[in-house]
Amino acid sequence: MSWRASKSGISRDFQSKLNSKYDPELACTCLKWARDVIVDSGDEIHFDLAGDQDSFHALLKNGTVLARLANALFPGTIAPHKLQQPPKLAFKQMELIELFVLKAKEFGVPDHETFQTVDLYERQNLHQVVLCLQSLARKTKPGYSGPPDYWPKKAAKHVREFTEEQMKAGQNVIGLQMGTNKGASQAGMNMGKSRMIID
Repeated sequence: MSWRASKSGISRDFQSKLNSKYDPELACTCLKWARDVIVDSGDEIHFDLAGDQDSFHALLKNGTVLARLANALFPGTIAPHKLQQPPKLAFKQMELIELFVLKAKEFGVPDHETFQTVDLYERQNLHQVVLCLQSLARKTKPGYSGPPDYWPKKAAKHVREFTEEQMKAGQNVIGLQMGTNKGASQAGMNMGKSRMIID
């Protein structure tokens, strides 16, 4: 990242606004969840759970932790020989990050909650990385009986059935949003001076 020039002007303001969205506590919770999922799958892993931006970026930048998380959630996603040791080349690291993002999308994480590889690799938008991890955790929760609950329960579908009689009765009710005018009307109201049509 040292080869990239530092930002200035509007770009710097925009970057500082993105950085202000980052929540260290939420990042720490996401890292705990990721570690617990990986360990629960039988893969031993130990890493620092500090949620500050520097630690978060340093931990996830090479893609190894994300790749192991993807393998824990979706076995066989990434070949084991790719994870024997952390990759040192930039394109290999970015490949692991991209594989994780693709798997997250396949699992149901919406596009607006995923991140671009550069968001993590070049530290452009770490808040979006945290958002993606949180969304993936929520998606895996219903069918995953592993680590303790870190996230709120997703709402269950509740379909209501009404009889024909109930539907007709509802047509006679005036909703509160319609309001009432209590007999008032706009009769006799003038806005501005009336037009004079005399010679």
